Amino acid sequence: MNLDTRCAGTVLHITSLPGPHGSGDLGADAHRFADWLASAGLTLWQTLPLTPIGPGDSPYQSPSAFAGNPLLIALGPLAEHGWLDAAALAAALADTGFDSADDNACVDFCRVIPWRQERLREAAAGFEARATPTERAAFAAWCAGQAFWLPDYALFMAIKGGQGQRAWWDWPEPLRHRDGAALAEARTALAGEIAAHAFAQWVFETQLAGLKAHANARGVRLMGDMPIFIAHDSADVWSRPDLVRLGDDDQPSVVAGVPPDGYTPDGQRWGSPLYRWEVHAAENFAWWTARVKRLLAQADVFRIDHFRGFAACWEIPASCPTAREGHWVEAPGHALFAAIEHSLGRLPIVAEDLGLITPDVVALRERFGFPGMRIVYEGFIGADAAHPFLPHHFERAGLAYTSTHDSDTVRGWWNAADATQRTFAADYLGFHADADSDSDSDSDTDTDTDSDGGAGAGAGQIAHAVLRATFTSVANLALAPMQDLLGLGSAHRMNRPGTAEGNWGWRFTWPLLGPALAPRLSRLAAVSGRR
Repeated sequence: MNLDTRCAGTVLHITSLPGPHGSGDLGADAHRFADWLASAGLTLWQTLPLTPIGPGDSPYQSPSAFAGNPLLIALGPLAEHGWLDAAALAAALADTGFDSADDNACVDFCRVIPWRQERLREAAAGFEARATPTERAAFAAWCAGQAFWLPDYALFMAIKGGQGQRAWWDWPEPLRHRDGAALAEARTALAGEIAAHAFAQWVFETQLAGLKAHANARGVRLMGDMPIFIAHDSADVWSRPDLVRLGDDDQPSVVAGVPPDGYTPDGQRWGSPLYRWEVHAAENFAWWTARVKRLLAQADVFRIDHFRGFAACWEIPASCPTAREGHWVEAPGHALFAAIEHSLGRLPIVAEDLGLITPDVVALRERFGFPGMRIVYEGFIGADAAHPFLPHHFERAGLAYTSTHDSDTVRGWWNAADATQRTFAADYLGFHADADSDSDSDSDTDTDTDSDGGAGAGAGQIAHAVLRATFTSVANLALAPMQDLLGLGSAHRMNRPGTAEGNWGWRFTWPLLGPALAPRLSRLAAVSGRR
């Protein structure tokens, strides 16, 4: 994808789509959403990471940097192939209530995960029993092409299931340290589970490729997301512990995070192990090249989370409970991206360059032509015209957001903003602040809709004003989370950083879009030169 052309789009994770099986997936509603985006003049669809979720249902704490999230697999096509019994699927669904209208409000991961996993096990058994020779050949060919990561991932997940989901460092010693005889025994004993995990990955990949082709045919490009770090309890670390900094007890000696700032006095201690960059460099960054190649097979462009970590990482002693005692450690970003670019060509990457950005981070981003990010509403918080997030400071080679999945929505920010912020934003955006206050502040039921399908007229004014400033900015790329397109409040946030529960579950329903929203967005995209 050419990042030098003007385009606009939205941020919506696959799980946030409507659908009958408890969460959004890669099925019919995803295809319908791509059609809706095209009708709205929006040609870029950013999701969160599509890897399996981890603790707290987070897509940023995955047991694999390469696998796809099997919970995103659409179940209907499995029944169409004959691998799932359609009547049994309908009966199982009837017992859940997932198809009720109120269920579309949020993903109940505690119910959805085991239910979907059971359906996938049934489908794997059905495939084993009823697959055609052509289907078996396609599956085998795909598995052969994923030899870099798939065997270790499938084995890791099968062992983990057999060990009651315990972390790999709590497994019996031979499995923990990958003793050859123990692994051979596990492959035999767990052959069915291993095959089921591989089958799910093949189905995920096939469905995602179908969605990408459908979206691309309508002029919509998919934008992925890559966390910089990997989870300690992951197939990646278990299979290649030499790539990260672990002690003799298999625990990290240092962990990743970010230093204290005005928002987090103790900083953020993420707990992810840091890389042994010297090992990666000795292999000419082959692991990274494979990771990026896989992402580019799934999406047209992707965002790198915490890009500044490729210039320098905030290294925290693992014994410290906060990030206060960390320090910066240089990382070989220039050598890494040069190696990847040499292998794969120019990289369609957006750099998440928020937070404490130093000249070395800017130099790294500019050296490889990666657009950076700006969040428009955050520019109003300081009520200062010098704030770099105000549109008049943007660069053409950049990505402008109204807000992000980690921040409050535009309406949520407005409802909590003080008078100084509101006055500054109103003057900058050109509307009357008094006309845009919510009478119920932020009760966040947000069921009131105007003719455009968004939230009530007052809240819709600020959301649309920020959206217009974002789209008409000079930045080549402009994105708004779906919540901002709908003018929704804080209760509809996707994530609240620093909280372990209640995140990642937001969903929308089709009636919420309304008939006038797509034409309004299409006109805005047209007048801002993004069509």
